[in-house]
Amino acid sequence: MRTATMPGSMGHARLLPARDAFDYDYYRERLADPGLADAGAAVALFRIPLLAVPVGGERRGGYASFEQLVDAVQVRSLLHAVPDFPDLRIRWSPYRDTCHTVEWGAPGPRWWEGDEVFGRFYGYSAGAIGAFVRQRSPTPPSAGSGSSSPAAL
Repeated sequence: MRTATMPGSMGHARLLPARDAFDYDYYRERLADPGLADAGAAVALFRIPLLAVPVGGERRGGYASFEQLVDAVQVRSLLHAVPDFPDLRIRWSPYRDTCHTVEWGAPGPRWWEGDEVFGRFYGYSAGAIGAFVRQRSPTPPSAGSGSSSPAAL
């Protein structure tokens, strides 16, 4: 992939090769199809390029979050030139404490769906989904503790 910048913009949003992304290895290790990480693009804003992973195989959609709406607009325009980023759209946030997102592919699961549903939708491997769910699950109290309250420990 060639480096691309947004023409006529402030020039701080750039696309770089996927392997230049700070989180490239993270996605390669967790995706059901690690090759999708290679087909993606590193989105560079300021100094830290982050991976945008395209749809394909089990991965039905994706997104990237941005604090500034202008950054989301620039990145959406840049991703139009990259294969397998269909139906690019911006989900604008009217709230100051919530990021704007650039989304692609099918609409994501509803917020109330379980972590397994999200993991499958975004194309993570069964092992990665299981590890994430185990990490987020509360630890059951031991049988002899007499209390399930963390304050009692």
